Amino acid sequence: MRLNRNRKPTDAGQLICGWREWASLPSLGIASIKAKLDTGARTSVLHAWDIETYADRGRQWVRFRVFPAQRSKKRFVCCESLIADRRWVTNSGGSRERRFVISTDLTLGADSWPIELTLTNRDEMGFRMLIGREAMQGRLIVDPDVSYTIDKPAVQKTRQQRRRAGEKQERGRE
Repeated sequence: MRLNRNRKPTDAGQLICGWREWASLPSLGIASIKAKLDTGARTSVLHAWDIETYADRGRQWVRFRVFPAQRSKKRFVCCESLIADRRWVTNSGGSRERRFVISTDLTLGADSWPIELTLTNRDEMGFRMLIGREAMQGRLIVDPDVSYTIDKPAVQKTRQQRRRAGEKQERGRE
């Protein structure tokens, strides 16, 4: 397999990217988030706040907040997802914790695919999201010498954001 320095897919269809890239999680309403591509981590993780569970029609859901911008708590996104699993995960410091696992689509550049994400408080860590080996397998090759080689996702308002904006406008007319 040859490395392709212009970041186009290799002959095997794998995208060459940097050790950190812009990503989006459209089904969660996260238009852009800086992610570290961590070949040392097996699972992917998302920094989540105010994690709470609830049942709806016999299915277990999780509701949480995400602050997509690093070192900022000004703007947050409220997210909801079905719970796919609950697993024990060993973090980089060697501590084990039980985390909720959700399934969602990851978008890098023009490519999207389903991944599993664990949810935890990563407040002390530099990145709000880590993309682990399971999410990268067969799709990405990480070049540790470069960063942000894939275009930042275009900020498009999600259905939820458009609905909230409409609700605010309606309240303003009353």
